[in-house]
Amino acid sequence: MNGWDPAAFELISLLARSARGPRRGGLFALWLTLRVAQDLQLEPPLTERNVRRRITALESRMSSLTVPAPLRRALTAALHQLRDATRESVPGILNGLVAPTREAAGQEAAEAVRKAEKTARQALLPLGR
Repeated sequence: MNGWDPAAFELISLLARSARGPRRGGLFALWLTLRVAQDLQLEPPLTERNVRRRITALESRMSSLTVPAPLRRALTAALHQLRDATRESVPGILNGLVAPTREAAGQEAAEAVRKAEKTARQALLPLGR
């Protein structure tokens, strides 16, 4: 999962097309969270210190964003889960964001998160499957 995967690119595209306001703030917060979650699946893995620093930076940045309530609650829960996350827990964390994303940011954004979840699940499969 190196570089820009299609799900992250779709969220950035939606962000660029959205007007200022809570929906745009929600898309940005979602993209930031997605990137941190995807970083947990990097090979070789990030150091524990690096992961903590990224999560702290994410928490700091999200505190200043205006995000629709359902998505804010889901992102806060995801942030807490990311603190103790493993590679294997990333798909579940992303799955928890799909429904609130659909409600707050629309179907296209929810599908992007669903794609990221699917990619995260596939990254866990042994080679050759």
